[in-house]
Amino acid sequence: MIQTLVLSLLAGACAVLTIVGKYRASRRMEIVFKPLTMIWIILIVLLTRHPVSATYQVMILGGLLASLVGDMVLMLPGRFREGLASFLVAHCFYIAAFMLDSDGNSAIWYIIPFALYGVVVLWRLWPYLGSMKAPVMVYVGVIMIMAWQAANRWLENRETMTLLALAGAYLFVASDSVLAVERFRGTWRSAPFWVLSTYFVAQWLFALSV
Repeated sequence: MIQTLVLSLLAGACAVLTIVGKYRASRRMEIVFKPLTMIWIILIVLLTRHPVSATYQVMILGGLLASLVGDMVLMLPGRFREGLASFLVAHCFYIAAFMLDSDGNSAIWYIIPFALYGVVVLWRLWPYLGSMKAPVMVYVGVIMIMAWQAANRWLENRETMTLLALAGAYLFVASDSVLAVERFRGTWRSAPFWVLSTYFVAQWLFALSV
């Protein structure tokens, strides 16, 4: 418990410094503290002694590691597609974690609100996507499946750990939604705060759900 608290505080401090670096346009701060935030979060999972299941722990760890790669790739100029691919892999790990750790008894129609949200996001972004239409469409579909599976898992087993994962999934969707609008339709002053804060909290909640 103390170990998780210390790692969480370290991750929180580095997340704050990442956001400060973003607003100060300090590449050095972002390059140092963004990956470091994820490393502390990854250590929460690695050092968990009694996970809800070994498979779930491995899948969440895979998602966090792929996200770390995505973070580092996105900090390179002109590597948005590669970064998107890394996070696509991360979401596949999260989908596997939520599906393998559930009973599979939830009704298929629970996907409807997630599908509708994905359609609305694509509809709003479509005129601005250009050559990114296909990659973004695939990515939106996969992250909606991830959130849907997190919801299914919670509906089947309404415990604290499944609720943490569900909250993390929703925050990840929120983060990527703001990021997409910022990238393709134009940024605004508070956008980096919302993108980064919801992203880091989402990953932290995934780690805690182990």
